[in-house]
Amino acid sequence: MSGEYYSAEIMGPGGALFDFDNDGDLDVYLVQGEMLGPGKTLGDALFGPPSGAASRPGDRLYRNDLQVDADGTRTLRFTDVTARSGLGVGGYGMGAATGDVDNDGWMDVYRTGLGANHLFRNNGDGTFTDVTAHAGANDSRWSVSASFVDYDRDGWLDLYVGNYVDPRLDDRIECFNRTGEKDYCGPKRYVPVPDRLLRNRGDGTFMDVTTPALQGDAYGPALGVVAADLDGDGWQDLYVANDGEPNQLWLNQRDGTFVDGAWLAGVAVNRDGNAEGSMGVDAGDFDADGDDDLFMTHIATETNTLYINEGSGLFEDRTARVGLGPPSLPYTGFGTAWADLDNDGWLDLLIANGEIRTQEALVRMNDPFPLHQRNQLFRNLGNGRFEEIGENGGTVFQVSEVSRGAAFGDVDNDGDIDVLLTNNNGPVRLLLNQVGHRNPWVGLRLVGGDGRRDMLGARVAVFREGGEVLWRRARTDGSYVSANDPRVLFGLGAAASVSLVRVIWPGGRAEEWAGVGVNSWTTLIEGTGRSLE
Repeated sequence: MSGEYYSAEIMGPGGALFDFDNDGDLDVYLVQGEMLGPGKTLGDALFGPPSGAASRPGDRLYRNDLQVDADGTRTLRFTDVTARSGLGVGGYGMGAATGDVDNDGWMDVYRTGLGANHLFRNNGDGTFTDVTAHAGANDSRWSVSASFVDYDRDGWLDLYVGNYVDPRLDDRIECFNRTGEKDYCGPKRYVPVPDRLLRNRGDGTFMDVTTPALQGDAYGPALGVVAADLDGDGWQDLYVANDGEPNQLWLNQRDGTFVDGAWLAGVAVNRDGNAEGSMGVDAGDFDADGDDDLFMTHIATETNTLYINEGSGLFEDRTARVGLGPPSLPYTGFGTAWADLDNDGWLDLLIANGEIRTQEALVRMNDPFPLHQRNQLFRNLGNGRFEEIGENGGTVFQVSEVSRGAAFGDVDNDGDIDVLLTNNNGPVRLLLNQVGHRNPWVGLRLVGGDGRRDMLGARVAVFREGGEVLWRRARTDGSYVSANDPRVLFGLGAAASVSLVRVIWPGGRAEEWAGVGVNSWTTLIEGTGRSLE
């Protein structure tokens, strides 16, 4: 932090959990920021990096060297491979999106930032090449979150980039808190800038189709984005979380265009008709009725919001009724995801919190960084309600930090979901799940017919013994400035086995598999199951 109250300083950073070397375990990519302001160096930072870190500027890539012994003992060890990888880009980074844009079986990286974005092609040998200029994927504005999605079902991942505001670093805007002290400005003091939709041509380049494709106002200011089939027509839609302005639900018209249906669907504003300061967002079937519901995090004094999908593309704000409203009021939430953290078959919620406005109580205590808050964990009770776990979730939920990104995935391949938390002006946290693997589980990697590309957007159902069905989808997007494990993990609760697995692939084909093993990871390849056509 420079002490100049640049808004970008409090908005990042993010990171990614992805298997860059295809060795079967999730590696860690961390986005970093540099000093803002003319002539500023790390030596001017209010909170400088730890000793020795200043000699290693830029983003970091850590290879997961997971070791699993014959008795099942797991040993996690990470190696910094940034220098060789080519991912150590500088500039003021915000977040990351991951997906295989060239269908070669290796996950590529899109890094968002202030003033420049970067598309890195995975070369398959531990290195990446910056192909931004050739691909036409740059954006000189302030980009925050992004999503890889095959919106036109042509077999190539397209890219939605959520842009925020014009920060006007050269024409300073000053803001003050209630005590008259200088503070960070909110988005309404700036001019929002439009998002971008880039269509993958399939030849290594993208075409900007924002204007013809997004039929409506594509201005945010956007902070979170998630792709999912939210109206049940088999095509991927896009939901954009905007900061202080109505959110957008871009409904796929199946002809290369989208229409904003947020107001009609009931997800533009909350039940009181107010636009909220939306940050993180995710889509998932928390009530096990077969369609994806929406959850988003908000600024303090506003509740986080849960929109329940009624099954026809219409939603209802039931935040207060399910127990997620009042507990969120004191906190400013960012990264979040639907994740079955205890493998009981019901999707829970973890929320990364951290203020963006100075907390006066901490100022009075002479706290040098008065933005920190504790994170929250909510358990899905399976009856339409949630309870906050708090301290019972582990000592990490007693720690007060300024958390931003949250990436979710099974880092140690033990059958439960772990969480990578990134902190503003603080250390990264890797939260290893110690309870989920106590229940039976099924882990699936869904790949295309060539046996290589992760099929983002595929929907998969697991039929548990007793006939109960769980639906999930393969994705890497959602949360805030973070990229998640593309694999799909199902907790089975009391069920000891599954009778059937059904996959609806992004192109619309449906297949089924019997005899899928429990308590292990299985790869399902498109075209190898029993066709339902």
